[in-house]
Amino acid sequence: MKLSPKPGFTKPSGPVALIIMDGVGQAPDTAWNAVTQSRTPFLDKLMSGEGPDGATALFTELDASGKSVGLPTMGDMGNSEVGHNALGAGRVFDQGAKLVNKAFSSGDFKSDVWKWLMEPLTDGATLHLLGLYSDGNVHAHVNHVFQLIDGAIDDGAKRIRVHVLADGRDVSERSALDYFGPLEKRLEAIRESGVDVRVASGGGRMVCTMDRYEADWGMVERGWAAHCLGDTENIQTFSSSVDAVQGFYKDEKMTDQYFPPFVVVDDNGDAVGPIQDNDSVLFWNFRGDRAIEISTAFEAEEGEFTHFDRKRVPKVRYAGMMQYDGDAGIPKRFLVSSPQIERTVAEYVVKNGMKRFSVSETQKYGHVTYFYNGNRAAKFDENMEKYTCVPSYKQREQTRPWMKAAEISDEIVKDLDEFKPDLMVVNYANGDMVGHTGHMIAARMAMECVDLCLARVIPEIISRGGVVVLTADHGNCDIMAECGKDGNPKPGSQPEGWRAKVSHTKQQVPCVVTGNGIENYELNESARWGDDPDCKAAGIANLGATVLNLLGLEEPSDFLPSILKAKA
Repeated sequence: MKLSPKPGFTKPSGPVALIIMDGVGQAPDTAWNAVTQSRTPFLDKLMSGEGPDGATALFTELDASGKSVGLPTMGDMGNSEVGHNALGAGRVFDQGAKLVNKAFSSGDFKSDVWKWLMEPLTDGATLHLLGLYSDGNVHAHVNHVFQLIDGAIDDGAKRIRVHVLADGRDVSERSALDYFGPLEKRLEAIRESGVDVRVASGGGRMVCTMDRYEADWGMVERGWAAHCLGDTENIQTFSSSVDAVQGFYKDEKMTDQYFPPFVVVDDNGDAVGPIQDNDSVLFWNFRGDRAIEISTAFEAEEGEFTHFDRKRVPKVRYAGMMQYDGDAGIPKRFLVSSPQIERTVAEYVVKNGMKRFSVSETQKYGHVTYFYNGNRAAKFDENMEKYTCVPSYKQREQTRPWMKAAEISDEIVKDLDEFKPDLMVVNYANGDMVGHTGHMIAARMAMECVDLCLARVIPEIISRGGVVVLTADHGNCDIMAECGKDGNPKPGSQPEGWRAKVSHTKQQVPCVVTGNGIENYELNESARWGDDPDCKAAGIANLGATVLNLLGLEEPSDFLPSILKAKA
């Protein structure tokens, strides 16, 4: 994996730092754009071409959504998983949503694992389908759920239970009735055909089941109690998922992602679908980060699981839509194979004798390690790499919009001198995590905090002979209001009078390259992320070659072209 020197490029004496401002897109300057409405003097100067202490700063905008990051259409918003895959791979790979769509179109989802899940159903066992129920297409999609239900019925399933997690994060914050209402009606129609299928439990994605990076196993415990145990003594009960949503909406401040867990009960008050021995369970999310822990809870043997008391562990056949952690083999069985991403930027750096340092807080730690590595959690070389995770706050981000940006900055400055990496990969989570809350004031504070941290660490990197590539993985806090066809915000309950937008945006993202020796380079205006007719610009995947070139290395022949070129 040795790479040749890149003609016209000279490795700096300090590190090349890839700094990712998570969730910061390039939307028009409006009153609901937390990026432009914030006081960010340092970032503003960088984007106008002025680097610290007179350093050259090159600025451009990059695609970070849709086909440019491996998603099915240009209408699909990017997300942190596919964004960091693209940044680390230097190429565009088909991602979860696209791979799953292909599997359903071809029928390949009915693999040996599918047949294994179906076997017990002919003897009266129940098929349990569990996951995020929305069309956000970041973690899951409603279309897949009905394709699973139809496929199971075709293969003889007579009893199916659906456990639904409300979104309100990748879609409108109070849109659950738009999803659960049609779901209940369609299941009712299926019941009339003789198949016993109904919603059994649910909750909000940020309260139940979908924790990530072991930030709060209590979320998984609450989900376990609802989905698996059907705990009607300690969890709210309702006659249907629609009844649950209507009950939760009596609190005008309640949004879908924060629904407490609920259990659906029959006329006698008994849970309609606790998970029992011999049942089959399929988790339908295709994205991995928020699927690993619940999969572990189902698959870990007694004595091996210590995160909470599962109380009852039914002997089930469990599978995921995809394998969520290839290194750990979680889950053991899955329907659709994950994209195989090898020869990533990180691996090339290490195999060419350079040191790599990654740092973020808990919420995005896996992105600068696992996803940037091409869906690999392990280091490529224990002696050449250092990963640092700063524990995130447990409180909701709108109450701590600064998050752990300052502590991440401390780690950067410390390891500039202690570890002395050649490549640094940094993620500031504020723009994304606070953007998801819908709180405009908090989002502005988040951006201003990131700006302060950039004003601290970028001069430190440059003073040690380094170069900085500053970008984002996708947009979010750049559009904080849901807008109508006229481009104006819809009326809502936010203090500003609009309805909060809590999902990602499809805007391009900023990219600034500044530091030592940048005056010798210029933007490569011909760089593109592909030859697709929808491709009009470079994308964040082009930064793979850019980083390697800045380290003095020729990019592999199959990498997308760098956004930089040496001046003639």
